[in-house]
Amino acid sequence: MKDTNINKKHEQGLKRGLKSRHITMISLGGTIGTGLFLASGASIAQAGPGGALVAYALIGIMVYFLMTSLGEMAAYMPTSGSFSTYASKFVDPAFGFAMGWNYWYNWAITIAAEISAVTLIMKYWFPHSSSVLWTVLFIIIVLTFNLLSVRAYGESEYWFAMIKVATVIVFIVVSFLMIFGILSGHDPIGFENFFVGDAPFNGGFLAIFGIFLAAGFSFQGTELLGITAGETDDPKRNIPKAVRSVFWRILLFYILAILAIGLLIPYTDSRLLSEDIAVSPFTLVFDKLGVAFAASVMNAIILTAMLSAGNSGLYASSRMLWQLAVDGNAPKIFAKVNKRGIPVYALLATMAVGCLSFLTSFFGDGVVYMWLLNASGLSGFIAWIGIAISHYRFRKAYVAQGLDIRQLPYKAPLAPFGSLFAFVVCMIVVIGQNYTAFIGDSIDWYGIAVSYIGIPLFLALWLGYKIKYKTKVVPLEECDLEHH
Repeated sequence: MKDTNINKKHEQGLKRGLKSRHITMISLGGTIGTGLFLASGASIAQAGPGGALVAYALIGIMVYFLMTSLGEMAAYMPTSGSFSTYASKFVDPAFGFAMGWNYWYNWAITIAAEISAVTLIMKYWFPHSSSVLWTVLFIIIVLTFNLLSVRAYGESEYWFAMIKVATVIVFIVVSFLMIFGILSGHDPIGFENFFVGDAPFNGGFLAIFGIFLAAGFSFQGTELLGITAGETDDPKRNIPKAVRSVFWRILLFYILAILAIGLLIPYTDSRLLSEDIAVSPFTLVFDKLGVAFAASVMNAIILTAMLSAGNSGLYASSRMLWQLAVDGNAPKIFAKVNKRGIPVYALLATMAVGCLSFLTSFFGDGVVYMWLLNASGLSGFIAWIGIAISHYRFRKAYVAQGLDIRQLPYKAPLAPFGSLFAFVVCMIVVIGQNYTAFIGDSIDWYGIAVSYIGIPLFLALWLGYKIKYKTKVVPLEECDLEHH
């Protein structure tokens, strides 16, 4: 089998330029985005404020277990290939190969999605401007941050995330001051909206299940923690620190923001279902307070969220492609790095794929683009399932080889329950992805094909490699636990 020695990589030059504050903000910024700013309103409208809270809390707990599992492996064996490397070492090289390409593809397509979203956002201020202009500008900005140095990427991401975090904190504080009638000179709103009509739970279990899927997408990006491990100074100390802080902040931000929206805006308000920035739940609340230009302010913040997602997406996917090349699973040219430790070819190739995917949105009513987006939809969950399986096997192998769990630099609480719980929840989300396609009068085959396309793609990568290289699941006693 192809030998992968972690030491070789640092001779090949990725630089450990990310500090603790960078990685905390990168993984935090990864989760605060359009999911919270825009989609949270629709979640509340569909399942009621209580239903939305239950769905987000459940997914939040699952993400916590995933992050602690990933944190345990990343602190012990920091590498930029992260879960693709762990899957190769602890499960099966074919599984690792498929995980790596699946994740690379996921983020490359995400870049395309962010490019198209940015042009829409700029049209809010400049309705008659050229889309090409904004597209090119966005690409230049994101490429520049990534090409300068890993430090520049970390710093830009730190400030992008800071803007988002500050917004959410201000939003939560202002909302609760309004709820208790301290601000805006009205009587306290209290809990009346929380119990309007069918609230707090609207639409029962199926509505909560539907939101469950949306909530899962909102949290994607937390696993960036694992990718940054290969370029973090002192990963043994910084990764666990980031894992711990990220969870509490996500929980606080998501749960409190959704609670605040649910208390201030009745779930029956039709504006919650709109995709329009001008009526994002955040805009509605700031409007209620009487903030002039509330929509413009929110629009600017959502713009930074898009830039940040494109920035992180390019970083994560280029590092994954670089690692695949180092391991001999992608063309060798992508393993080259420049003097500043940047895998330039991997970066440019990823950006090119993002741009090509973006171009497909102009042809044939964007049908190809919809398929690409849907194919990447499940990729994040497949990556999470891979993390859960890898961690479960890592723990088993660690014990099987007579090593002492107490010696780990960071221990995942409640292991192996945590990884099993995360595995089950992710499986439910993946399988239930489009449950409505099965329960109508006739089965919606097109809908099924569109929503589940990610699964056969992943299986094709996995089984193709397996058949070609005749790989087997690595016996626990033979898992490569050497961390260099």
